[in-house]
Parts: sequence; structure tokens; C-alpha cells
Amino acid sequence: MRTSRFLIRSGLTVAAAATLPLTLASGPAAARASGISVSTTGSTASVVTSACTQSNGSWGTAALLSSGQGSFSQGRQVALSGTASSQSAAWSGVSPGTYTVVVMCSSGATAGTQSVIVSAPSIPTISATASPSRGVMGGLGGTARDYGPVTMGVGGALVGAGVIGAAWFLRSRSKPHRF
Repeated sequence: MRTSRFLIRSGLTVAAAATLPLTLASGPAAARASGISVSTTGSTASVVTSACTQSNGSWGTAALLSSGQGSFSQGRQVALSGTASSQSAAWSGVSPGTYTVVVMCSSGATAGTQSVIVSAPSIPTISATASPSRGVMGGLGGTARDYGPVTMGVGGALVGAGVIGAAWFLRSRSKPHRF
């Protein structure tokens, strides 16, 4: 009984492991079936394909269709440029919205169709703040530099001399002057 359960469990595991690569491969294959790759950056939309071959000096044409446009001829058309391994086209100044990109090769075959969403460009926020490089240290004086004992000693001597000088001046003023 234990052996048969083990064989059934291991058989199911082997079957699941065998179908996993097929399941994973079907996702990218469906994406590759369109034959084009569309991307956006700000208000620029671009398409890349390798499905077209050059005929009469032309690779083909790509069209950007808005939601109200139904045929290839109604869209913003741009000629494909590139090499035998990769052809591309780009549209600049595209308003935010949902678009369909269609690529027609010069042979008349459709390389692919794909939808793309162009979002509104974000306006960067600029803010200026000034801050000390090391910050303000707490304690007496609140300075950003730590002074040594010699500097503190000289400063203390100057303060002491000032106090003695002020006391001498005030004492001498309080005595009446005799002529």
C-alpha cells in the first residue's frame, strides 16, 4: 500500500514537472507571436521589430493609432529604419492616452500589433534646502568645530583679563579725584 502511494505521488510530481516548462514557454511565445516590442518614455513611443526584410530600399512602415482610428492609413505613420537584425520607428510629442501600434513590412505582411499606454509626464519638484555639512554640535557655544585645550586656555585668559580690567576701571571711577 505504501509503495503504490509513493509511486502515484512521484508520478504526479513528474507529470507536473514535465508540464511546467511547456506552461512557462507558452507565455513568452504568445508575446513573441506579435513580432514587435513597443515602449514609451515620457511623450515618446517607439517600436522595435526584427520581422521585416528590406524590399526596394524600404523596411516597412509603423503606424500609431489612437482609440478613434480603425485602419492603418488613419494613424501617424513613420518609416522603419535599421538593419537586417532590428528595425525601429519612434513618435515624439504623443499625448497621454491608449494607442495601438501596427507594423507593416514592405512585403505587405503585418509584423505585429500591440497596445501601449502613454502617461502624462511627471513634473519634477525642485526644493532647495541648506544644511551644515556636519550639523550643529550641542553644548557650550553650539559650534561645529571642537577646539583644543590651548585655545580654551587662551580664551579663558582673555576673558579673565577683561574682567580684571573692567573691575579696575570701575573702582577708579568711584573714588573722587582731588586736585
